Amino acid sequence: MKDNSINQECVKALRERLDNINVSDYHGLESPGLTCYLNSILQVFFMTEDFRRAVNRCYSKEHTTMDGLLYTLFSDLERSLATTHQVTTTLGIVDVLEQRDAAEYFERILYLTSPEASKIFKGELQHKITCLTCKKWNHTRNYFWILPLAVKKSSPHTYSVDRGLRSFFREETVCGENKMYCNHCSSKKDAIIGCAVTQQPQILTLLLKRFTFDYRSSCFVKLHCSVDIPATLLMGNRRYQLYALVHHYGSLTGGHYTSQVQSFETGEWYCFNDNIVEKVQKPLFDCEKATLRSESAYLLMYRAEKR
Repeated sequence: MKDNSINQECVKALRERLDNINVSDYHGLESPGLTCYLNSILQVFFMTEDFRRAVNRCYSKEHTTMDGLLYTLFSDLERSLATTHQVTTTLGIVDVLEQRDAAEYFERILYLTSPEASKIFKGELQHKITCLTCKKWNHTRNYFWILPLAVKKSSPHTYSVDRGLRSFFREETVCGENKMYCNHCSSKKDAIIGCAVTQQPQILTLLLKRFTFDYRSSCFVKLHCSVDIPATLLMGNRRYQLYALVHHYGSLTGGHYTSQVQSFETGEWYCFNDNIVEKVQKPLFDCEKATLRSESAYLLMYRAEKR
């Protein structure tokens, strides 16, 4: 009985040690210089199932520069640590030590990929302007890959992504110095402006605009306020599930990017930090509120739930 008790304790201790060993199912990226902004985005693309499959299809049918590079990169990542040197060169990144914007390169890569692959992230907005004098209106339609949400420093309160998204689509009255020119009235008039989604993307990407111009210091600064991020979002008649975040730590000129992505293969969350990949050990969301509070989240990717 004593020996059996000792063996059970040894087994229990061994199991706890194995559980604490952080073994990842994925591989990191080796890059020239300080291109964490690119690495974080590339890992999100790799971990987006439909995008990865679309790149593989497009590469086999018709070779394009970016599709071919992504195909090779994704193939390498499935086996081991991969390098981004060719992608960096193709994107025209010369100074690899300069801090750059991950959102800018997210859009730049999608612009260079084939339409079949990039359409997964593409949505369409209709912008409408209604003159309050003649009641006439006009509208324009534009495609988007990212919806920008204006993060406002509201300390001690936190910024809500859910409320921010609703605010993005809320109509606004412009008047005074902000009057809009009306073609029917041939002069500037008070107006109502607003927008609506006319084509919902399969992947909804939100940009938390943490970088803003400070008129007192006459320069751009970063807002370090806390943000409440919901696990699910409702936009129009579609529900979206959060599956990836890109974080920015530090200041505008000396920061660092990482990404957290939920695997479509294992269901687990992983943290991608350049050449290091670790499984996220703690639950990402508060089970009671189904929200994540973050002071570093910059880009949020939501996947549309299947109907």
